Amino acid sequence: MVTGASSGIGAAAARLFAAEGAAVLLVARRKERLDALVDEIRAAGGRAAAAVADVASSAEVERAVAIAVETFGGLHAAFNNAGYATAGVPLHEIDDETYERTVDVNLRGVWNCMRHQVPVMLAGSGGSIVNTSSVAGLKATGASAAYVAAKHAVIGVTKAAALDYARQGIRVNALVVGATRTEMMDGVLDAHPALEEVFLADSMQHRMSAPDEVAQAAAWLCSDRSSFVTGTAMAVDGGSTAL
Repeated sequence: MVTGASSGIGAAAARLFAAEGAAVLLVARRKERLDALVDEIRAAGGRAAAAVADVASSAEVERAVAIAVETFGGLHAAFNNAGYATAGVPLHEIDDETYERTVDVNLRGVWNCMRHQVPVMLAGSGGSIVNTSSVAGLKATGASAAYVAAKHAVIGVTKAAALDYARQGIRVNALVVGATRTEMMDGVLDAHPALEEVFLADSMQHRMSAPDEVAQAAAWLCSDRSSFVTGTAMAVDGGSTAL
């Protein structure tokens, strides 16, 4: 199950997971995008289905998990990647609507997903959950205070869940993602072009990642290749958090 699958990192992950042999449920709000990606994956010989859902809604996430089980017989791996960001503005200028949407998608979305994914994995043979955090989950980055707070919380809830289920066969990890060339990033840079140099300067490699580079890390954490890894926040950030 991949959330935020209609573009960017989520779409790259869906393609990669399918290419590696997984049956993939694509979850996002944009039906047309999801349907097109499902068709693309199936045309390449993969297995995929779509569920239109807003991760901020517990009921919609519950329905998406049910679709995964009904369609593919279970749920063994989840990449909770859906995100929402706005350009960084001072804390006192963030209105209630922006704050609530930022926290609802980035934190409540991860919470909702794990609440409904874990029971299915417990009823089966366990599984692996990967949550998308950010460099902003470890330090202030110039992103909004609401975004920084939500991404810090994603790392916290990841570690807590890893401890809750470590002896029940479920691994839970987070990705600390650096600046990545996605549609969401393009929107931020369109509004604030000067931020691009800030993001580049924050990377040892002085570049942004491609979505597939993040997807590769998610695929490893979702697979049995990382069987002794849980409760970690893995940096995929071009060295940003080492500076």
